[in-house]
Amino acid sequence: MSSALVWFRRDLRDFDHAALYHALKHHRKVFCAFVFDTVILDALPQRADRRVEFIHASVVELDGALRARGGGLIVRHGPAAEVIPALAAALGVTAVLANRDYEPAAIARDGDVAERLRVLGVGFETFKDQVIFEKSEVLTQGNSPFSVFTPYKRAWLKTLTDFHLKAYPVEKYAASLAPLPDGETLPSLADIGFEPTNLVELGIQPGMSGGRKLFDDFLKRIGRYKAKRDFPAVKGVSYLSVHLRFGTVSIRELARAAHGIGGEGAETWLSELVWRDFYFQILWHHPRVIGACFKPEYDRVQWDDAPALFAAWCEARTGYPIVDAAMRQINHSGFMHNRLRMIVASFLTKDLGIDWRLGEKYFADQLNDFDLSANNGGWQWAASTGCDAQPYFRIFNPVTQSEKFDPDGSFIRKYLPELAQVPNKFIHAPWTLPPIDQKLAGCVIGTDYPAPVVDHAKARERTLARFGVVKGAAGNEDET
Repeated sequence: MSSALVWFRRDLRDFDHAALYHALKHHRKVFCAFVFDTVILDALPQRADRRVEFIHASVVELDGALRARGGGLIVRHGPAAEVIPALAAALGVTAVLANRDYEPAAIARDGDVAERLRVLGVGFETFKDQVIFEKSEVLTQGNSPFSVFTPYKRAWLKTLTDFHLKAYPVEKYAASLAPLPDGETLPSLADIGFEPTNLVELGIQPGMSGGRKLFDDFLKRIGRYKAKRDFPAVKGVSYLSVHLRFGTVSIRELARAAHGIGGEGAETWLSELVWRDFYFQILWHHPRVIGACFKPEYDRVQWDDAPALFAAWCEARTGYPIVDAAMRQINHSGFMHNRLRMIVASFLTKDLGIDWRLGEKYFADQLNDFDLSANNGGWQWAASTGCDAQPYFRIFNPVTQSEKFDPDGSFIRKYLPELAQVPNKFIHAPWTLPPIDQKLAGCVIGTDYPAPVVDHAKARERTLARFGVVKGAAGNEDET
């Protein structure tokens, strides 16, 4: 009787799970484990971290689901590279199975685990699970990785078959789940050194149940996704990103639904899932993007050393309402609407002239759905340093973006109540409101709300000059 250990990581569900399926199908006795990896947790800046609370609650739900199937989840707190081999030895399994991770640190960790297991005579197998296509499954006709999204998407869709969207039938082999060893208990959030956050207040429901609830709700709205997705005050997006990040939903189920429904809303949403795969394969083929520009010539761009301006951006004190409202949203909730991510990233890099890596790090610390590949890809896109990036001369105007995507200021007023009485005509640029009207609105610029920290027109000229050093000229000016 062969036995195996399934190591859960960013795949906290008991259905349509590649590693769990393969383990159950090929082994008579299958244990399941999750490790709160201290290598990762000890590096977090705060002990109150929404992601850790989300993971912990999802682990509790996963344990309950596995127990209902006759198994359970063995949970440990320590360095995963040491814990997993030790656990495999203690359980006497012949193999450890896990779903693949594509981040450089995870690849190094898995290599370490594989070697330790080899010494013990235990196999280590990994499977594709968190993406539809990985590594080199979608290549150019010249057999090289894509660096531009649109041709990648065309090739992705051309490669796609029903097989790639098929669910792994875990339940068919669930009888192979091994009961928990005696004395196994789940550590509390406090046991692993963390504190509760405001997840409940925010209405964020972790686990498979939370993912299912959001997905079912979004399917009712998916037809309107293309028309509504850019407006942060409107319920237009899926809100599934944190569930995708921790695998409490199945990427295959999501893509299968979008592909099957069709229509411009579902097709646009499927494109967002393709973007996710695109950035994963960029990270896999070009791990140098961590800490460096995808386009090496842009490493020569000279960013400003402006700690006071960076602090104003982080603390929502820029004087540009759409930027400040977005930053208050992320600081309060760990979520930021995608259109707003583009606006604030463009503002940091193109208006404030600050290195995109500082913004990338701030998002990495704050975002519930932080994913290394997508966060890096998004920041390099906005900074014009990445693959298929926005051209450096296309510079977001924060006022016109605000007028276009929050026309009546609903989103701004939600997060900046000090601007509540500012008329719609001036809500996007309140410093243009005459002083007497500022007093009437209860919002004196420079007292109740900051004056703009930079002049956009002047900042734009500086950005064109900054990038002109790289390109040799600052022509083809364009503003959005």
